[in-house]
Amino acid sequence: MLDLIIRGGTVVDGTGAAPAVGDIGIQGDRIVAVGKVEGPARREIDATGLIVTPGWVDIHTHYDGQATWDAVMAPSSWHGVTTAIMGNCGVGFAPVRPGSQDFLIELMEGVEDIPGAALAEGIDWKWETFPEYLDALESKPRAIDVGVHVPHGSVRAYVLGDRCNTDYKPDAGEIAEMAQIVREGVAAGALGFSTSRTLLHKDVHGVHVPGTFAGSDEMLALGLSMKGLTHGVFEMVSDHLGDDDEWAWVKGFVEETGLPVTLVATSAGAYQGDKMFNIAEESRQKGMDIRPQIAGRPTGVLHGLTSNFHIFLASPTWKSELEALSVEDKVAAMGRPDIRAALLAEDSPLIRAATSAPVGGQVAGLDGLLWRIFPLGERPNYEPDREGSVAGLAEAAGVSPVEMMYDLLLRDGGRELFYQPLGGYQTYNFDFFRKNMQHPNVLFGLSDGGAHCGVIADAGMPSFILTHWARDRVKGEQFPLEFLVRKLTSDTARAYGLNDRGRIAPGLLADLNVIDFEALRLFRPEAIHDLPAGGRRLVQRVEGYRYTVKSGQVTFEDGQHTGALPGGLVRGGREAVILAEAAE
Repeated sequence: MLDLIIRGGTVVDGTGAAPAVGDIGIQGDRIVAVGKVEGPARREIDATGLIVTPGWVDIHTHYDGQATWDAVMAPSSWHGVTTAIMGNCGVGFAPVRPGSQDFLIELMEGVEDIPGAALAEGIDWKWETFPEYLDALESKPRAIDVGVHVPHGSVRAYVLGDRCNTDYKPDAGEIAEMAQIVREGVAAGALGFSTSRTLLHKDVHGVHVPGTFAGSDEMLALGLSMKGLTHGVFEMVSDHLGDDDEWAWVKGFVEETGLPVTLVATSAGAYQGDKMFNIAEESRQKGMDIRPQIAGRPTGVLHGLTSNFHIFLASPTWKSELEALSVEDKVAAMGRPDIRAALLAEDSPLIRAATSAPVGGQVAGLDGLLWRIFPLGERPNYEPDREGSVAGLAEAAGVSPVEMMYDLLLRDGGRELFYQPLGGYQTYNFDFFRKNMQHPNVLFGLSDGGAHCGVIADAGMPSFILTHWARDRVKGEQFPLEFLVRKLTSDTARAYGLNDRGRIAPGLLADLNVIDFEALRLFRPEAIHDLPAGGRRLVQRVEGYRYTVKSGQVTFEDGQHTGALPGGLVRGGREAVILAEAAE
């Protein structure tokens, strides 16, 4: 008797093949049959009219701290993610020398906007070395699997101490010591190594993260430390992917090791003339694996009374009268005529930037910011028109943009949030993203699950990609559902050597989502206080996931955690193997 049969669903199997109605039989943690499954099971799920997909494999999250105290791993687990890879952007919590934990907390707090007090209270620090960190992760059951990179920032801090984020250039012995730590971590089961070379990433004190200015000799040496291992992805966020010098050592690493690189470009130069994508394609033609990452929409800063940012924050009246109040009391105070008059009359750098006129109908820098800030409402639209911006609504109503922003901030008891796309939205459409999402080398990533608790809520990116790009988009072409499912599952899984998941086939892990696709809906993000030390974070809820199955166990039913915790740590080169019966 099988443990579970999912009957009559429209199976979108993760290979890119057309959907087909069928059954899925599960025994233990594995899929054992797909198609017409006869006989009884201990439990059956009727999936008639629903789609059945592999669980999402999210390759860019920051649950490094949360994974040590939280078994549910929300919000990613709410959105059908069954495997989350963390330790991205060169930041994490191992290795760590006793007494230097605060430095790593401040690094994560600055780069990823995770409350330092929550990290300090939540993390138990039962490790020093990276292999010990892996053991600590493995000891805790979870609703999903996690995997992790060895982060450059932690490695540099461990070896160089106070010099790790200065202009000090490590000598050959220090580089060799760092390389050995990276190799030991990956050999023990880390999925790869990550680093950050962008000026955007700073610690809580405004200091650039360790590795930002590391030389190409150091970068290459740390990457080459993985040479000869059966696995190991080099993940890099970089401002320099428009520069030939950066590409020279990246391609040198791939040529010498045969290992993959995945890249997040943070400067316009990488996209000019499609440089990054052309190099990736040329490399693919030569059998080299270089994979740019892209999100399904622009990263968006959320303005509002429940987030950490809005245009009145720098106003004198706000700072003296409202800053310390609860959201409810802020709404009440802002309803007073005297407070309203004061805030609308006061000058501040934020208001000046937000209300400057756009240049030539387009936004130049921060000028005309309110022309590209959009109220989300209860049913968020992430590809809005110019007329739907705060300034556009103000123009239609015959009021000033700042007045409109003020009034909208109070909507729904102060729960309204405003979406400000960062870069790539000057044309008020997602054509740039559609073009690059379909590139064969591109990986879907950058959800940043677990991070940016105060101003960004993108952990629901898989749900957005499915709803927007396969069902709801009206401004241009959509994508076939089977293409998007493949990009969210088997493409991301195989990029990290996780060949035991990401497809629906006999012998593979039974990681599955059963989804009412027509009812799938994202809600407006909301602020909750559920982190250690009462820390606040923005999360986005979803409905339409009828069931999520992890390793054969139903972990979520209609959005509610069942209590099952079949997930754990996935180790590269150990659990991530190709099973003979599933091999193509």
